[in-house]
Formats: sequence, C-alpha cells, structure tokens
Amino acid sequence: MKDKYITVIQLSKYLKYKFDNDVNLDTVYLKGEISNFKAHSRGHFYFTLKDEESRINAVMFSSSASKIKFQPQDGMKVLVTGKVTVYPQNGGYQIYVNEMLEDGVGNLYIAFEQLKKKLEEEGLFKTEHKKKIPYIPNRIGVVTAPTGAAIRDIISTIKRRWPLSEIILFPALVQGEFAKEDIVKQIKRAEEYNLDTLIVGRGGGSIEDLWAFNEEVVARAIYECSIPVISAVGHEIDFTIADFVSDMRAPTPTGAAEMAVPNLNDVKNLIAQINIRLNKGITNKIEFSKRRLLDIKNRHIFREPIKIYEAKEQKYDFLLEKLKYNILNIYTSKSNTYLKLKENIIFKDPFVLIQKKQNDYLKLIGKLETLSPLLTIKRGYSIVRCGDKVISSTKKLKKNDVIEVELSDGRINAEVI
Repeated sequence: MKDKYITVIQLSKYLKYKFDNDVNLDTVYLKGEISNFKAHSRGHFYFTLKDEESRINAVMFSSSASKIKFQPQDGMKVLVTGKVTVYPQNGGYQIYVNEMLEDGVGNLYIAFEQLKKKLEEEGLFKTEHKKKIPYIPNRIGVVTAPTGAAIRDIISTIKRRWPLSEIILFPALVQGEFAKEDIVKQIKRAEEYNLDTLIVGRGGGSIEDLWAFNEEVVARAIYECSIPVISAVGHEIDFTIADFVSDMRAPTPTGAAEMAVPNLNDVKNLIAQINIRLNKGITNKIEFSKRRLLDIKNRHIFREPIKIYEAKEQKYDFLLEKLKYNILNIYTSKSNTYLKLKENIIFKDPFVLIQKKQNDYLKLIGKLETLSPLLTIKRGYSIVRCGDKVISSTKKLKKNDVIEVELSDGRINAEVI
C-alpha cells in the first residue's frame, strides 16, 4: 500500500520533466510589468512578471542579463522571451528569461513618479523640514501590522539594544484598499501618546503590496506629524513616497529599530569613556591647582613677608621727611612774605600814604577842571552841535540846518540862513 506514495521532490521532478518536454513551454513570449526586481551581485536578475490578474517568477542569468541595453526596475513594462519550467526545490513554476525588451513604464510606476515630483516641488522632501531623531528615546511608537515579521523584528531589536524604551504598537492595515486610511488614522492617534519617535512601515512585498505607503494622504500625514518619523517599508531596494517625506529612511524594519535606539553596550562604553575623561579632567585640575598653590607659597612675599614691611617702612620714612621738608619750605616762604609786608610803609605810617594819595587826588581834580569845556564856555565860548555831532567849522553846515548852541547858562536852537 505504501508503494503508492511518492515524495514531494519526486512530484516536483516529474512536473519539471513534463514542463521541459512540452514544446509549447520551450520558447514562451510574455509581456508584463516587473515587480520585486533584484539584481544579484553575480549579475543575475530575479523578479516577478505580472499583469492585472496573475504573476510568474522570473530569472535572467548574467549571460543573458549582460546583453540588455537598459536597467530593469519595478513598474517597468517589458517583453520577455524564455523557457518555462519548474524549480524543484519549491515546486513553483518560473520562466528563465533569455531576452528582454522595454514595453513602456507601468501605471503604478508612473503614478509613483508623478506624486514624487508633485510633493518634491511642494518642498515636502526638503532637509530643513526633517526633525532630528532623539538619541535616547523613552517611548517609541510603531505603526504597522500587529502580526508578521516586521513588528517582531522591531520589538526584538529594540529590546536587545535598548530595553529601557517603552514600545507602543498602533496596529494598522498595511496592504489593501483600506490600508491608507488606517495608516493615517494610526499616525494621528500616535500623536496623543507623548512619543519620542514613531516608526511607520511594514515588511517586504511587491510594489502593489507596498502601495499604501505611496499614497498622498499617507505622505502628508507623515509630513504633518509632530513626532520624528522613521520610515521602514520593505527591503533595502524598495523605495516609497513615505521614505522621502519621513524624517529618516530605514532600509528595513530591523534597520528602523536600530536607528531609533542606541546600543546599550555603546552607551555603557560612552559613559565609561566620559567617566575616564571626567576623572582625568578633575585630576588635572587638582594637580594644576596644587602647582599653582605651591608656586604662590614659594613667592618672596610669603617666604619673607618682613622684607615687604621693611620696604614699606623705608618708603614711609622717606615720604615723612619729604613732607616735613616741604612744610618747612612753605612756612619759611610765608614768613618772609609776612616780614616784607610788615616793613611796607602802609603798615609803618599809613597816614603818610593817605596824605600822599589825597595830594595826588587834588592834582588830578585840578587837571580835570583846567581841561573841562565848561570853564571854556564860562570864558565866553560856546559849543555848537548839529544832531549828535560837534561843529568845529562852518563848512560842515548847510542852509536850513538846525543847530544847538550850548552857552554857560543854557542852550539855544537856531537855523542856518
């Protein structure tokens, strides 16, 4: 009875045999859109070829890949020629591509580039808008699916690197028709939890699987979020609009966790280094202060302070003697002046001086009377004025001028005829 059962590998090999011997599958011409494209370091291409309803895994070895004239990428529509067969190790069928031609760019890729250009022109990708990711966060939020490898990797990485951080999961749909609204809802909800950092992302998948993170509403929610956001969507080769608008882009969810928290051992080592530098700095400061104190103690002023006192005493004596000398000189000068004043005639016989001054005064009065114009007038002379001017000649007058004549006993007015 047991002889009827075969192994899985036997079935896979049988199917491979059937595929390999079917002439219709030996040379197949397919057109479709590239998804999940990966270029191996050895030159091989691995990707998925899909249309609106189905998909097939594809492999293009380096011998054929080196001949194409363009760089394949996700979203690109291509025409391929190859052989369809079964890969026994996983039982899946796939096409081994021999030739590949461009057949235009896929609609999703066009939409991606259009939105990217629009948001870039609006400035949503500018570096000056990026918020700094805290080095040591206390609370980290994660917007992703509640199950799957992404959340497990994030939690395990954070707990391993920095177990002091609290992790809050905001479960969201990350694929499908309603994913974009759910992601936006959870980002806004996360802002109510006083988070230091927010990780938004999911694990790998096709461009269709990751498309929720290429939606405009999700991009704007990340840009407007008050919390520093790390984008962690797909694998390292996957790029989404969320990556460009986030404050930091991580190649994988695990990479996002590593960016969000420091390594505990690194922080310990840093603290140890700071402690060493601090102790060394304190020791150097103490040694410097000791040397300075010793230098001060060895100064002349502290070793023989009496010498300073003696120098000051000597200077004091000098100044005191100088002061006495100056006082004596001033006193002598004033005394001499006083004696000279005492010898002056004004102090010996002041009445003689007064009599002399009176005589000088009478002489001056006599001179004034002699020269006084009033005496001249009394002798029969007069003074003629025309206005404010004294007239000394008839040539200075003209007909009809009014003149004033001053006599000894009064003044008269007259008119020149």
